[in-house]
Amino acid sequence: MDPSPASTGSDPGPEAEPEPSYVSCRSDDSNPRLIDFKRPGPEPEPSYVSCRSDGSNPRLIDFKHAVKRRKRKQAQTITKHIRDPLYSKGRQHYYQRVNQESSEPTQKHQTHMDSTFMFQLLEENIVTFVKKELKKIQKVLSQDYPECLESQMEDEEVLYGEDEEQRRSTSDAFLKITVNFLRWMNQEEMADFLQSRGPAAVCQRKLKSNLKNKFQCVFEGIAKAGNPTLLNQIYTELYITEGETGEVNNEHEVRQIETASRMRNRGETIIRPEDIFKGSAGRHGAIRTVMTKGVAGIGKTVLTQKFTLDWAEDKANQDIHFIFPFTFRELNVLKEQKFSLMKLVHYFFTEPKEEGICRFEELKVVFILDGLDECRLPLDFNKTKTLTDVTESTSVDVLLTNLIRGNLLPSARLWITTRPAAANQIPPGCVAMVTEVRGFTDPQKDEYFRKRFTDEEQATTIISHIKTSRSLHIMCHIPVFCWITATVLEDVLKTREGGELPRTLTEMYIYFLVVQTTVKNIKYDGGAEIDPHWSPESKKMIDSLGKLAFEQLQKGNLIFYESDLTECGIDIREASVYSGVFTQIFKEEKGLYQDRVFCFVHLSVQEFLAALHVHLTFISSGVNLLSQQQPTSSYVIDIFDFESNEDSDIDEYWFDHKNECEPQSAESLFYQTAVDTALCSQNGHLDLFLRFLLGLSLPVNQTLLQGLMTMTENSSQTTQDTVKYIKEKIEETASAVKSINLFHCLNELNDCSLVEGIQQFLESGILSDEFSLAQWSALLFMLVSTGSELDVFDPLRYSLCFSEEDLMFVLGVVKVSKRVVLSGCNLSGTICESLSSVLSFQFSSLRELDLSNNDLQDSGVKLLAVGLESPHCQLETLRLKLCNLSDTSCGALSSVLSSQTCSLRELDLSNNDLQDLGVNPLSAGLKSPHCQLECLRLSGCMITEEGCASLASALTSNPSHLRELDLSYNHPGDSGVEMLSAGLEDPHWRLDTLSVEPAGVQWLKPGLKKYFCQLTIDTNTLNRCLRLSDDDCTVTRVKEDLSYPDHPDRFVLWQLLCSDGLTGRRYWEVEWRGDVYVSVSYRRIRRRGDKDVCWFGRNSDSWSLDCSDDAGYSVCHRNRETSLSFPVSNRVAVYVDCPAGSLSFYRVSSDKLIHLYTFNTTFTDPLYPGFSLWSGSSVSLCRV
Repeated sequence: MDPSPASTGSDPGPEAEPEPSYVSCRSDDSNPRLIDFKRPGPEPEPSYVSCRSDGSNPRLIDFKHAVKRRKRKQAQTITKHIRDPLYSKGRQHYYQRVNQESSEPTQKHQTHMDSTFMFQLLEENIVTFVKKELKKIQKVLSQDYPECLESQMEDEEVLYGEDEEQRRSTSDAFLKITVNFLRWMNQEEMADFLQSRGPAAVCQRKLKSNLKNKFQCVFEGIAKAGNPTLLNQIYTELYITEGETGEVNNEHEVRQIETASRMRNRGETIIRPEDIFKGSAGRHGAIRTVMTKGVAGIGKTVLTQKFTLDWAEDKANQDIHFIFPFTFRELNVLKEQKFSLMKLVHYFFTEPKEEGICRFEELKVVFILDGLDECRLPLDFNKTKTLTDVTESTSVDVLLTNLIRGNLLPSARLWITTRPAAANQIPPGCVAMVTEVRGFTDPQKDEYFRKRFTDEEQATTIISHIKTSRSLHIMCHIPVFCWITATVLEDVLKTREGGELPRTLTEMYIYFLVVQTTVKNIKYDGGAEIDPHWSPESKKMIDSLGKLAFEQLQKGNLIFYESDLTECGIDIREASVYSGVFTQIFKEEKGLYQDRVFCFVHLSVQEFLAALHVHLTFISSGVNLLSQQQPTSSYVIDIFDFESNEDSDIDEYWFDHKNECEPQSAESLFYQTAVDTALCSQNGHLDLFLRFLLGLSLPVNQTLLQGLMTMTENSSQTTQDTVKYIKEKIEETASAVKSINLFHCLNELNDCSLVEGIQQFLESGILSDEFSLAQWSALLFMLVSTGSELDVFDPLRYSLCFSEEDLMFVLGVVKVSKRVVLSGCNLSGTICESLSSVLSFQFSSLRELDLSNNDLQDSGVKLLAVGLESPHCQLETLRLKLCNLSDTSCGALSSVLSSQTCSLRELDLSNNDLQDLGVNPLSAGLKSPHCQLECLRLSGCMITEEGCASLASALTSNPSHLRELDLSYNHPGDSGVEMLSAGLEDPHWRLDTLSVEPAGVQWLKPGLKKYFCQLTIDTNTLNRCLRLSDDDCTVTRVKEDLSYPDHPDRFVLWQLLCSDGLTGRRYWEVEWRGDVYVSVSYRRIRRRGDKDVCWFGRNSDSWSLDCSDDAGYSVCHRNRETSLSFPVSNRVAVYVDCPAGSLSFYRVSSDKLIHLYTFNTTFTDPLYPGFSLWSGSSVSLCRV
């Protein structure tokens, strides 16, 4: 038995070895590690950390635990010396001598002795270790070496009682040190050679080889079936842009791709796939997490595969050590299992495990997480516990959440792909950059088809045909749809020579279904090409898949697991059979360990089969599967409240709508229900489904499916009824986006009458202000579809309620229009980024842009200025009246005016509180020799003589261009007027029009309140059921007639006018209760007679805002009513600019004005405020 250390004098026995005596201290330095030179700071991980346990923790040598590790040859190396009797005696003698010569405590000298001796032992062991490692390295560099250094280590002696993981860790660390020394010695070739034999390098080579084998071939459109195609051979570059996180886009993906198709070449930042982690040139800082959005089938998965393949083939991103591509389809099946991050990697990728690599902290690692929209793991970024240890096991959702957050392996890079609707599952703070795959541009579509078809003539025929159908052309932005189209047209050209090619989406998908069914019958059922398509087996399969498609579409599922199939009554074996014989419609993907995942080849295929299922169910059983979601709209009689004498109005309504109320066939009601259901969807999720369902009603399409479905009776009459119903809905629908989809539905029904009528208008060169809403929608659809140039684009001219969503949808129309009027469209500053891209477009036709009366604010103008400074911008007139701008905007506009390429000739900033602080930077822009502005309007901008002095100085410096200056409704003072008026006489100045009246200190109030006027009610106009309060400010509707004297100005209806006719600019506010019309009218409006000539808003002499507690807001003029979607406030404001022909209504909330609607017209007479009150209502004039 070894003697115990002298300081203890005890023998612990064989079962408990003593602690080494050198562990002696008064603080936490007695922790197990002996020497930690970097302590107390954190110690970095080694670069090639290779381990299988926590033995790679930062301690260098753990003597305490090394002693306890048995069955190791060198476990006694240190303790042997420590326990040697000579060592103990020598140490005792040393302590005795020191104690005699010094008064210091014995323990301090003992510690000093231990430290000195241990450093000697440490040096000996390090030298021994280095010599052995260098010998191994020398063998590698000088002989026919094994592939990896690791293979030389298996029979080596283990130092210090280490385990295998600790040995790997120390050896890897020494390898790094050696490589660094070689580089310092300028032995780069030798250093590279040695590094390539490290475990990380060997692992990388194996991983690249396996990933190359996995991704070099693709099965286009199908999975594991048919002939594979080399990815590099058929890959076509995708249109990838850098975007913003913004709000999640829940629109139907067909809407999104249609919008994207009109937003090409708009100055966006284009990202090359190999630069996905680099971002744009102006971006600073490292990009850890990239989210790539794109609609289903747009090519996100293939994009990640190409990125991985290029790395595996040493073509790109060679600074990356490892790429680990995961799919959520595979991760979903691990929902109930637990892994550490390292074990999860080892589960899918054996290469790191084989080489013993279990830490990546100092390596460049990329994790690809493909298909977030298919994730069924509960990713909770609010409640999930924090996890930082890559070796700690937990559920997969916790692992992913912490990996995405950056808690786990913060040095790693992540690339997440998703459909747009699922993007909000990841908090914006966890994503450094968002990119969007827009699919194929027009040239890329051509490239795809020319690669697909080696026959040049055939490729040209197909490309030409696609361009003749706008629906097909738009859908071909999606690569998968290009494949479907190529599959169909190839078969049609081969088997139906001389036949007409499919032009609608429904035809295309019916042909696709027929082609795939024929392939199944011939290839798997042993049938002949001339045999009927629809065998009993095929019918059963279509029925099952259609039911699955519809039920899962309702749930929003695009991938299906065994539980989903079971819910739909499909056996897992049955599904496998379907995927095996119907490979290009329905596919099965097996995970790493044969876990099964099913899906349709594309979302549009699922929607088509869902529509087919709904149609077949109705035809065969009369059951309307949609009726449970949305009942067919009923007709509600909306009559005026004329108390007891309004039978005539009911009769009139019945006569006008009798055709709508007549009985219709069950088939017609079925399709009308589908239209109503789709229109009720706020995000258009049923848009494509509706197109397919309506297309299936056509006899020609039913003929193609003969044998699968029964031809419906009176289908021609049903089609006519459906077309008529859709046209009525277009007339009622103010949303541009919804109207355009209804026109797509008419296309599916082969009805183009509305569009053809508008085409005649365009060819005649005459566009009427009397367009109906349906005609306007048809014009918009045609412009969107064809990209035709338009002189004036003014949606409010046709009473179309226009929103930012609508504007984004028709951005292509804005691009090809010469004059765009978006005044009063309730736009915010965010829309200016898209408008800026239009201004930057090289071939934009836009010359005049009116954005007045929108809440753009300074942030919007800054975005707009980016486009205005573009060398491609040709805008000449910009109107920004009433846009809530401050002096801050003037700095951005000054930069625009000073730019060398500025083309602006007219700038209107009226009714913004710019003040003198804003005029000063604006004047600096006017001074620039590049500024060629000819007209500047600053009316109502709170400008004083100081601002006038700045303008006068600017015009003195650059007098050659400005011809008109409007400073009305300001307070220039006498000196300000004199300075500017002098310029009118200066021969060097081109200024010939100066407007300064009206002027005065009263115009220095902010906002529109500077134009406030106190109204007075004309009691001679009061209807006898309207009672005026004692203060003459409140009017209330009462039931009994009041004893007002007869007067020719008194209204028979429940209305009144104010006494003063208004000219110039005026503003007032009122409070209302119940149901009130806030109106302005000419004095000449009729007091009695038919309601349409008397009632405010129902004729050409009056304009009205209907305010209702129940129905909200609507506006009316010439009996054309437009509903407004705004929260209700019981205080509203009216602003009228008579010379400009502008009448605006606002709701007032917390003293803030929110724009509701603006009428733009020409006023021929003074205007009189007026009010109409329904039963139980009241209105009060407000003082400001």
